[in-house]
Amino acid sequence: MSTEHIATAERRILRRAEVEAKTGFKRAHIYNLMKEGKFPRALRLGVRAVGWDSAEIDDWISERLKERA
Repeated sequence: MSTEHIATAERRILRRAEVEAKTGFKRAHIYNLMKEGKFPRALRLGVRAVGWDSAEIDDWISERLKERA
């Protein structure tokens, strides 16, 4: 099974606490990066709820790790 297939199978919407845990960033920093176009945009889920596409977050993390290498 390819990595892309696994990622697609597990693709889901992450809430802010999960994004903070995955990235190590707090809310304010995440929103500042989004405003600068340097972080995946949140999806509006409801009046007071947002989430992020897990595949976009995983890709963003992978890109940061590639830059480090």
